[in-house]
Amino acid sequence: MAIHLRQICLVADSLGPAVEDLQAVFSIPVCHVDPEVGKFGLENALLAVGTQFLEVVAPLREGTAAGRFLQRRGGNGGYMVICQVPTREEQAGVRARAGDNGIRVAYESDRGTWNLMQLHPGDMGASFFEVDWDEQSDPAGNWEPAGGKEWMESVNTDVVSAIVGVELQSNDPQALADRWAAVAGVPLETRDTGPVLPLADADLRFVRGDGGLAALDLRAADRDRLLQQAESLGARVSDSQVLICGTRFNILR
Repeated sequence: MAIHLRQICLVADSLGPAVEDLQAVFSIPVCHVDPEVGKFGLENALLAVGTQFLEVVAPLREGTAAGRFLQRRGGNGGYMVICQVPTREEQAGVRARAGDNGIRVAYESDRGTWNLMQLHPGDMGASFFEVDWDEQSDPAGNWEPAGGKEWMESVNTDVVSAIVGVELQSNDPQALADRWAAVAGVPLETRDTGPVLPLADADLRFVRGDGGLAALDLRAADRDRLLQQAESLGARVSDSQVLICGTRFNILR
């Protein structure tokens, strides 16, 4: 079972400031804007981090799921863990295991050469878990949510090059980890921080807390520059962490 982390979605009450901060601190440009999210009452922007993506969504009207999330959370923060599997069969396996564990499919769209499936955050706990498939099956290349391959013209890895970890919080982290592992079909590992679900290119780390999708680990190519840029915006927390869009970013060498 090969599950690659391709995208993390953050939610913000206002799109512009969050995107501008991500651009300024990480030196990454917007690589795609998806007009289709308008049907959900949202606007968005994607920024490439190597071959992965940070997405920010913001509500345009009252009554959206993202807006309700902002109210429950009390502010901006992590919203979705979005992954890619190489075959339809593996995606179907995730769907079947979700059903076996009482996890609802919140949204699914079959577009022939691409199928996206979002599992309900109320059942998964911590965040949405989206598992997508497309026929090109290239975890470093084509990605339909970022416009296919158009994003490849906007990559800048001078400052950050990859998302290598995700922190998911719960008041019962072991139970949360067991649920995600059962659905993903990937065995858990136990490390100093607690249970970890190792994906093909990143780790999902489960810790005690009430912040849901609370933090990301980024591999930095130029940590000093990143921290200087964060300092200028008041986003620097420490020598190894910055805070943007209600989300902690741990900076790894």
